Parts: sequence; C-alpha cells; structure tokens
Amino acid sequence: MSAKVYYRMKISELLKPSLIKMSLDSDNKQELFPELVQLFVSEGLIKDRGMALQVLEDREAKMSTGISNGLGLPHGRLPEARKTLLALGLSKEGIEYDSLDGELVYVVICIFAELENPGHHVRVLAEISRLFSLPGFMERLQDARSAEEVLNIIRSEE
Repeated sequence: MSAKVYYRMKISELLKPSLIKMSLDSDNKQELFPELVQLFVSEGLIKDRGMALQVLEDREAKMSTGISNGLGLPHGRLPEARKTLLALGLSKEGIEYDSLDGELVYVVICIFAELENPGHHVRVLAEISRLFSLPGFMERLQDARSAEEVLNIIRSEE
C-alpha cells in the first residue's frame, strides 16, 4: 500500500519582490483595490485593469474578504489569469476594510485565480490561512523592512 504524498502549496513560489508593496498608500478598501491591481499591471500579468477591479468588487459585494486579525484577502477568478496570481501589501497605519471583526487590516494578499482551476485557488487560500494562524507570523511580516525579508519570512514557515 502506498502512502499519499500531499504537496503543500508554497506561497513564496507565487510571489516575487515586485509584487510586494511594503507601504500601501491606501487607507480604505476603495483606494486599496486599484493600488493592488496596479502591481499586477506593472508586472505585465494583467492587461484589463477594469475587469480585475470589477472581479474584486463583485466578490467583495458578496461578503467582506477582511477575514480577521488584520488580514485582508481580496480574491476572485479572472478570465485572463493563466495561473494563480498573488500580490501582498503591508500597511503600518491600517486600512478601513469592513472586516468581519470590525478591525483595521494591516496585511493584504490579493489573489486572482484562473477560471478553469478553482482547486489551486482554494489550496492557496488554505495555505495563507495556515501561515497566518502561526503565532507571531503577522507581527514578523509587519516588522519586515524589505520585500525580500517578507519572502524569507514566508519561506521559513513553508
């Protein structure tokens, strides 16, 4: 009998320094989504900025993606995504996000998934949830001084 091998999703493989913004300019969700989408546009990963914003806004209209404990996870399925796309932003002051716990958001991870592969997107969300449940993980990210340091913190827990 063979044992099943489970591959744990590696968030660090989906991120790169240019998709990590160390100091978000936004102080509310309406400003935040365009700021995050611009990271993907600047990298050439998204061409239809308007569609990407609409996907995030439509998902948010169903229920806030401000999970709790300072984490926001705006996400959606995007027709032009050929793989799961991730960007991460940090805010020292906090962002008014209408979070489920009513608190400000300090770390935001934006995810765009392919239309045809929803399972991958779900595994990414599960791994993010696991990482942020680790004691001290959020604080370590908030204390990071560079995008490379953020990636190293994530890698250290994968």
